[in-house]
Amino acid sequence: MNIERYVGRSAEIVYRESKGGLTVKRVSVYAVRDGKVRVLDWNRRAFGTLRANRIVAAIPVIGRVS
Repeated sequence: MNIERYVGRSAEIVYRESKGGLTVKRVSVYAVRDGKVRVLDWNRRAFGTLRANRIVAAIPVIGRVS
């Protein structure tokens, strides 16, 4: 998954949690560095860091993120 192309954009991602479950997250991607992705999670309304190798899929969010 080439998450670098989403830097500066909002996306809906499918993320594999550490215990193996899948989660859908709406995020704004701020940076990708050393295999880590810095995001603003819109559901939690908080910044976080995700592991890039656990992102299974991503699609851009078009329009307003709510």
